[in-house]
Amino acid sequence: MAEAHSAVAFSFSITHEGWDVNVDREVLHLVWASGVRSWKKRLARFKNNIKNGVFPAPLQSLWATVALITSLHFAGIKLPFFDFILSILPENNMNYQIITCFIQSLLFWLFVIYVFRYTLKLLLMYKGWMYEERGRGRTISWQTKFWLMCVKVMSGASKPLLYSYQGSLPRLPLPSVDDTMERYLRSVRPLLDDTQYGRMEKLANEFKNGIAVKLQRYLVLKSWWSSNYVSDWWEEYVYLRGRSPLMVNSNFYGIDAILMHPTTNQAARAATIIHTALLYRRLIERQELEPILIQGLVPLCSWQYERVFNTTRVPGVETDKIVHYNDSKHIVVYHKGRYFKVPIYYKNRILLPSEIEIQMNHILQDTSTPAVGEEKLASLTAGERTAWANARTEFFFKGTNRTSLDAIEKSAFVVTLDDVPYEFDEKDTGKLDNYGRILLHGKGYDRWFDKSFTLCIGTNGRIGFNAEHSWADAAVMSHFWEYVVSDETVNMG
Repeated sequence: MAEAHSAVAFSFSITHEGWDVNVDREVLHLVWASGVRSWKKRLARFKNNIKNGVFPAPLQSLWATVALITSLHFAGIKLPFFDFILSILPENNMNYQIITCFIQSLLFWLFVIYVFRYTLKLLLMYKGWMYEERGRGRTISWQTKFWLMCVKVMSGASKPLLYSYQGSLPRLPLPSVDDTMERYLRSVRPLLDDTQYGRMEKLANEFKNGIAVKLQRYLVLKSWWSSNYVSDWWEEYVYLRGRSPLMVNSNFYGIDAILMHPTTNQAARAATIIHTALLYRRLIERQELEPILIQGLVPLCSWQYERVFNTTRVPGVETDKIVHYNDSKHIVVYHKGRYFKVPIYYKNRILLPSEIEIQMNHILQDTSTPAVGEEKLASLTAGERTAWANARTEFFFKGTNRTSLDAIEKSAFVVTLDDVPYEFDEKDTGKLDNYGRILLHGKGYDRWFDKSFTLCIGTNGRIGFNAEHSWADAAVMSHFWEYVVSDETVNMG
């Protein structure tokens, strides 16, 4: 991959004739535009954080509360704590009475909001709805009906943002040692004969009456200050500490809507999908994406959405780590052994599908040969993690290799323009199997397996993705893929 050139916005030198100052206005404009875009994102997130903090109440309800409290005060109705708040202020006049009304309204408004939020958290701890029988002729119990009504009331009428429910989600309950041992023995019983199971029962009792008591205390302490006592350990020990290759063992894939084939033009389909994915990223950045609600009512945790884009897994000798970048202004495209850094913004707006298509066509028509070691570079991400970590330290620490690796890892996502078609035939299941194999591992060196996901486009316009598993579960990626595939027809129009 060719090294990305760097530009200097301001430079000066001293000559025998005096000062020589050079200013690159184009670079200064890019720096200015980048700063403006960054501050716009910060202000939008700050505004959304306020909305999330007071959910389910809309911000407009504060002014209604102020108007009500002020009206009651000047109507002569005695309000609790009014005199106490007023006594703290310097004077007792009309202006300070209005200020007191505002302070009391704000405190009362926040009190009601947090009562609603914690009530909703208690309601979401109820799991009886999961075990209600479904189907025609089945009736829901009165407890679940009452619970449904209360959740709807406490959720409010305002439209939730992506992270609106985060403060109301219950903590992951910590099971007792007895429950854990009972479930464990029940899970292993079909796998063991009577002799082996008897030995396992003995070991389970020894564990339960021994070190399990001490370990349970640690878990109780962690569950008090962590909303999920197991998520960080699960991420590290199940995924990041694994030294086996990600390809096949960990990464997963998703395929196109196989009964729909909007175009056979590879560049056009790639441009549309890339543009739709960037629109989805913007929804996440602005927190405008609606959270997943089970049966339209029970929210799921939304924190994983932040790592869909601008995220990569960095190899380590003993354990990997997940690195998420706040922003990325480019994607990386792989085609016939070459990597291309493709910008995705022009004057602070996302490129249109037609503009992206022009760039994809340029890449497809490029006949240059790969640089030495470029074609099969991604095979490092497909192999053993320790070997990749050692190679990264030795060969990618500085220079062109470091610059090129940064361009890949700091991209929003990676796109692969494959040189084979993705085929599906209802009468030939082998073609669908081959479709899956291509997306799962490709040639072993044409997917950047460390990135959060690699978008894959076949020569016939069919698409798919290969996703790294440690940063999120499949539900988040499925939601993203459903949006991309279902909304691309709108963008194509």
